[in-house]
Amino acid sequence: MAHKAGFVNIIGNPNVGKSTLMNAMIGERLSIITSKAQTTRHRILGIVNGEDFQVIISDTPGIIKPAYELQASMMDFVKSALEDADVLLYMVEIGEKDLKDEAFFAKITQSKTPVLLLLNKIDLSNQQQLEEQVGYWKDKVPNAEIYPISAKENFNVKEVFDRIISLLPDSPPFYPKDQLTDKPERFFVNEAIREKILENYKKEIPYAVEVETEEFIEDEDIIRIQSVIMVERDSQKGILIGHKGSALKRVGIQARETLETFFGKKIHLQLFVKVNKNWRNNERQLKRFGYNQ
Repeated sequence: MAHKAGFVNIIGNPNVGKSTLMNAMIGERLSIITSKAQTTRHRILGIVNGEDFQVIISDTPGIIKPAYELQASMMDFVKSALEDADVLLYMVEIGEKDLKDEAFFAKITQSKTPVLLLLNKIDLSNQQQLEEQVGYWKDKVPNAEIYPISAKENFNVKEVFDRIISLLPDSPPFYPKDQLTDKPERFFVNEAIREKILENYKKEIPYAVEVETEEFIEDEDIIRIQSVIMVERDSQKGILIGHKGSALKRVGIQARETLETFFGKKIHLQLFVKVNKNWRNNERQLKRFGYNQ
């Protein structure tokens, strides 16, 4: 029996539902989902295995015009996703008209790779609006096949997945068949903590934060984790910790609950906060956190 395998890369503006789609296809919460823009900072691979296929799905940061070093390296992840895809999923939402970067848009419309344009959040539209949008995008991206979907409601996701498999080249698997992702456990600990910070704090705090897990010790019935939350300024440290540590405690409890579900084990989580001045513009620090490729 022939075996198909390949790389499927999701690209689009911030907040169009890329992470929700990836998680729907994989059946695991590998990507952070919150209502804030720019929640995905890395390129995260999720692997879906079947008897005769392996689909390697890549969630990428939303396309933006970079304002600082961290965002520039986030856009490098998107560029690499354009270059090595076997199938490109270009995701837009109802009512959206353009991509934040014209050069990227030109690359998509001129792509030799098969492009599936996914018109997401159709559960928030009516029939007339949907027809108008399909017409608009057919005109804008004539090389794409258009699929109206709702990633959140799981509408049309299976149809898109079946089409992806039909487009993939014949190939042996790239990863072991029992592997779910290319990222280590510590990465998902960091992401879970960052997700809770995004949900609990406003303004610049979530974007000034990086998380580093220094200890991950797994026993039979418990995982002991020690993580450090980096901020850029002392004032941010104070806000993050909160009155008598109450804010940080809330983040810790919520992150622990998420991680217990993710790992299927009891979690003991210790959080510390450190100031790491201006890390978002420091190339050495960005490399340490896995941004600069």
